[in-house]
Parts: sequence; C-alpha cells; structure tokens
Amino acid sequence: MKLFLYGHSFHYEMENLCRLFFHRQKIEVVENCRAIDGPDAALALVERTDKGFRLFVKTELGPHSAEAADTAPLDAPLPELERRLAVLLFHQLEAALGVRPRWGILTGVRPVKLLRSLTERYGEEAAVRRFREDYLVTEEKIRLSRETMHNEGVLLARSRPDSCSLYVSIPFCPTRCAYCSFVSSTVEKTIKLIPQYVELLCRELVHTAQIVRDCGLRIESVYFGGGTPTAISAGQLALLIDTVNREFDLSHSRELTVEAGRPDTVTREKLEALRRGGVTRISINPQTLSDEVLRRIGRRHTTRQTLDAFALAREVGMDNINMDLIAGLPGDTAEGFRATLDGVLALSPESITVHTLSLKRSARIYQDGAGEAEAETAAEMLDYVGRRLPEAGYAPYYLYRQSRMVGNLENVGWCRPGFESPYNVYIMDETHSILACGAGATTKVKRPGADDLERIFNFKFPYEYIDRFQEVLERKNRVKECYEEFGGTVRSLS
Repeated sequence: MKLFLYGHSFHYEMENLCRLFFHRQKIEVVENCRAIDGPDAALALVERTDKGFRLFVKTELGPHSAEAADTAPLDAPLPELERRLAVLLFHQLEAALGVRPRWGILTGVRPVKLLRSLTERYGEEAAVRRFREDYLVTEEKIRLSRETMHNEGVLLARSRPDSCSLYVSIPFCPTRCAYCSFVSSTVEKTIKLIPQYVELLCRELVHTAQIVRDCGLRIESVYFGGGTPTAISAGQLALLIDTVNREFDLSHSRELTVEAGRPDTVTREKLEALRRGGVTRISINPQTLSDEVLRRIGRRHTTRQTLDAFALAREVGMDNINMDLIAGLPGDTAEGFRATLDGVLALSPESITVHTLSLKRSARIYQDGAGEAEAETAAEMLDYVGRRLPEAGYAPYYLYRQSRMVGNLENVGWCRPGFESPYNVYIMDETHSILACGAGATTKVKRPGADDLERIFNFKFPYEYIDRFQEVLERKNRVKECYEEFGGTVRSLS
C-alpha cells in the first residue's frame, strides 16, 4: 500500500494507522505529494487557509474509492489536527476493508496512561466519552481500560519522588523463539561469554547501588528479566541475587521477581537458589499448552515439562507464580487457546499475563511468513480471557500494546488481589526512574513531578557489553548528573 502525505508531520501516526489494516503489507510513504498515484493508496493532506485548517483524506483501495474533509481553527494544537486526520483515514479504511480495530485510532503503547491523563484533566466520564467519540475505542476496550486504571492506581499511589526500580538483564535463552524480537542470545552460541558477563554485571550492580545511595533513591521493586534468567546456572543466579541483596537497601522493595520463563530451564537447584535469595515472584511461561504449537514456535519444551516445572516450584515453596500465554500463535485455534487457558487455571497461578502475538520484522515468524492466527480468531481468544479470568477471581492490573499486534489488540496482566507486580505497573506507566543493568538494558531517568524522561542505553549484545564495559559504567554516571540537574538529591526535591 502507498500512503501519500502533504502539509503535515504526522508520518508516524498515519503509517501506523494504515498498518492496523495492512499489517502484513509494506506501507510505502511518499511525502510532499498532493495526489494519489496508483491503486491501493491513501492521501492524507492538511492545508492552512485564512479561516483555519482544511483536512482531507482520499483512498483508492481495490474497488473502493472515498474522500472526506474536515476543518479546524487556526489555533488548533497539532495533536488535535493529527487526531482529526486519523479519524478521517480510519473511517475510510474501515469501510473499504470491513474491519474495525477495537482500539480505534489509538496506536500507542499506553492507552491506560492516556485515559488516566484525560481523567485528571476532564474527569473520568468526560475522559471515557473522549475515548469513545474522539478516539473511536470500542465499549469493550473502554471497560478494560477503566478497570485496569482503577486497579493500578493503588500501586501508583505508593510511588514517591525518591522512588526507583531496578531491572537486571540476563539476555540468554536456551533457543530463540520464532516470535522473539528481543536482543537475546542462545546459550548454545554464547555459553563461553556467560561467566564473564555475570562477573561484569555484578560490577555494574555495585556501581549502580552507589549511585542510588548518592542520589538518595529508594528501591520499590527489583525485576530480573531477559532472555531467560534461569538459562544460567544456579550458582550464577545466586551470585547476582546476593549482589543485589548486599549492595541495595531493599527494605522498601515490594517485589523481587525472576523470570523463570522457559520450563526447560527450571531445576530444583535453581528454584532453591531463588528461594534462598529472597525472590518473591517468578514466571513460568508456557505460552501455550499445545505441543504442536510449541513445536511451530521453536520452543524446545513440552506441556509436560511446564506442568512439572510448576509443580516443582510449588514444592520448593514458591507462592507467587505468574504464567504467560500468547494469543494468535501460528497453528493455534480459538478452541485450542481455550483449552490452554483452562489448563493454566487448573494450576491456580497467582497471576496470568496474556499477550497477543506481535509480528516484529526481526522475528523469524515474520521473516518466514508463517501463518499467525487471523485477527478475528485472536479477538475471540481475548474475549474468552475477558470472561473466564474474572470468573476465576483475576482482575487486570496493567495493560500495554505493541506495534504489529495481531488484530491491533493488547497485552494484559491479570492477577488475584494482592499479587500485582509493581514493576510491571511502574515500567509501563513510566512512574519513576528505572535503573537497568546488563546488556540490552535501558535506564530511564524521570524527573520527579514531571513527564521528563531521559534514556541511557547499555550496549545491546553480551559481547559488546563485555568489550566496552568501562563505557557502560561511564554512561551510568549520567543518572547522578540528571539528579544533580534536577536540584540535588531526590530527598531535597521531595
């Protein structure tokens, strides 16, 4: 599909909107062009006149041809011009293709954060009305957003100006899943790097802990992610966790999560190491309980291994377990997904995170052209989630979206009362600073009381992280500089 743009800088939003309807096609964007050239194309134009702005959209999509216009006053802010243009384009794409994305024109990652911002400005009912009328969000997604906003509000209220969270990256996996686009390395290829990586990661944690003390920060949550943290040995895990416990004051921390995501990496020795280290929450992530679907996505484990890993975790004493599922996987059906969700509920985990497949360009599943589930099937899967989990006592407490998601749907964390992961809420809401250590990790420094956010990137790959480690420490010093620019330690700002 071709997208022609003229008179505005809304390239990103217009392209993403087209991708909602043409998620497998390349969107070719042509700027500074006032007319459509060729079939399967759209034109989005903004012109300034003496009386205001004229917004115009025209589409030629197969046998469907349409055009529409709108006007806006000269003092209309750019976001409002962008929104109105998006509405014009959305209606024409919807009519031509017979598809209505449930999130309307919203393409951003954090719809709940937007709803909360609108609520703070206009009140909740007015914010909901804007979601419905201005952003074309369906009633179903409005209800989900409202409930999530209310549930996460309890955790957000606990964050203070001196709060921060710690993320520890272990970017190794047994194998690379077909849908994965994260920067991670298979253990088979990088096993020789792991000892040195762990040693340097401990050094970065020590360095970061000193910065936390110097800035007067308070750790609210700790999250070990990846990759698959349990892809490394029990001894290496224990060393990292002991370093965190020794170097950081965790007296205010409400969480120490370690993703034990791949069941084929879970052993008694590792679980006992986590338990001794004070880990309060783990994830055991089957993604599906269908062995055939597991084979299609390149997961070298079976449903039996998932069940055994969960039982072993309970035996060791883990009383807060999350399980991840993915809707829309290749070869999966609505019936198969229902069986997976029912099977997971039979285990009674404390939380269940339901993702929708995201077709990232760097993922093998995208490059191979593998057939993901149809948008309607993925939506049917999530409809079942929305009915079944509340019946079983779970509520949504955080929600986010990604580009290229099947059906333009969402990822939602569901849990039983009291088993929320604070880190998941804080990272998605951008509530406070996240200090991130390890390869591929991104520190996000937030100015207390403002929306300002500065990102500090570590090197992506383990070999870069190892070879240029001194630069990693030098970059991390920018955290302290930021807080000095804010006006000193955070306690002086509180």
